[in-house]
Amino acid sequence: MAIRDRDGRCLTMGPTSRRSFLGAAAAVAAGLTGASAGAAPVRRRGIPLGYDNFAVRAMQWNARQLIDHAGDLGCDSVFITDFAPFAGRHDDASLGDVRRYAADRGVKLVLGSWSICPTATTFKPDWGTAEEHLALGIRMAKALGSPAFRVILGTHADRRTPGGITARIADTIAVLRTARSQAVDAGVKIAIENHAGDMQSRELVRLVEEAGPEFVGVNFDSGNACLTLEDPVAALERLAPHAVTTSLRDTMLWETPGGVTAQWTAMGEGCTDLGGFFDLFENRCPGVTVHIETISGFPKPFACFDRDFWRAFPDARAEDFAGFLALAKRGRPLEPFRPPEAGDKAEATRRFQLDELARSIRHCREVLGLGLRG
Repeated sequence: MAIRDRDGRCLTMGPTSRRSFLGAAAAVAAGLTGASAGAAPVRRRGIPLGYDNFAVRAMQWNARQLIDHAGDLGCDSVFITDFAPFAGRHDDASLGDVRRYAADRGVKLVLGSWSICPTATTFKPDWGTAEEHLALGIRMAKALGSPAFRVILGTHADRRTPGGITARIADTIAVLRTARSQAVDAGVKIAIENHAGDMQSRELVRLVEEAGPEFVGVNFDSGNACLTLEDPVAALERLAPHAVTTSLRDTMLWETPGGVTAQWTAMGEGCTDLGGFFDLFENRCPGVTVHIETISGFPKPFACFDRDFWRAFPDARAEDFAGFLALAKRGRPLEPFRPPEAGDKAEATRRFQLDELARSIRHCREVLGLGLRG
C-alpha cells in the first residue's frame, strides 16, 4: 500500500518495522492534523495515552515488542487484550519480568482477555471454565501490575440467543461473583467491555451494579457503542462512573436506504464529537487511560428501518436511537480498505494498521491534548 503525504508524494518504505514506519507515518499525520510551528499550543488534559494491541494485530508481536512500540509512539501505556503475546508463560516470575521490562521504559501495562460468559456464542474453553479463566486473568493482572483485567460477555449474536441478552447478563454476573474475593484481594478490577454489539450502555450499567461495582467496572469502547446504535458521547456519560480503562476509535456513520452504515476510522476521521467526548472524559473519568484501538477499513450496515431488526433490542429507547441518527446525518460514505490485488497483501495490511494507529496517536496528542509524555 502506498503511503502519501498531504501533497500526494509517495513515501517509499522497505519491510515493515516500527522505527522506519513511524517516520513516514508522522509526515502523513502532520498533514492530516494541520500541525505547524505557528499553531496555538494545545491545552494538555493530563489524560494518559496508550494503545490496545489489537490495533496492530497483524504484526503478531510479543509483549516486549508491544512495549517497545509504545515507547516508539511516546505512549504511557499498552493494553494487551489477549494472552497470546505472553507465549504461554503465565507464571508470576515470567510476568514479573515483563512488568519490569515495561517499567524500565516508562510504560504501564493493562491486561485483557476474552469471554467469561459460559453460554455466549463466542465462549472458548481455552483457559478452562469461565471461572478458571477469570481467576487466571486476575492473577496474571496482579503479576503484571495491571489495575484491571478486561473481559467480555460476547457479541451481537448473543442478543438473539434463548433468553436474549438479559439471560447472558445473568450468566455473566454469576461467574463474576465467584471471583469477588480474589479480585478485591489482588487489587484488580474486572473491566467488562461493551463488545461487538452485545450490550447497550444501560444494560452494561445494570450488569456492573448487580455484580458489584466495588470489584467490577467497565472497559469503554467508543466504536462498539455505535454497534448498539448509540452515540458514543451519550454512552460514555452513562458508563463514566464505572470506567476503569478504554479501547477507543472514531467512527463514521452515514444514512443508507435501508438504515445506517458504520465504518470505524482513525481518530479525527469519523463523525464522533471527539471534543465533547474528551471534555466529558476529562471531568468524569479522572486517572483513566485512553487506549487507542483502531480497527478501520470495513463497513457495517444496520437495517434499522426493518421491524425485525429491533427484535434483538426489546428495551431500546427512542432517545438513544435519535442521537445515533443525528450522528449519521453528519457523516458521509467511506471506501473500505482493500489490499492491492498485486503485491504482498499481508504486508499492506500490516502497514495499514501501523499507519492508522500512528495517525490516531498523533491526533490524540496534537489536537486533543492527550498523553503525559513529551
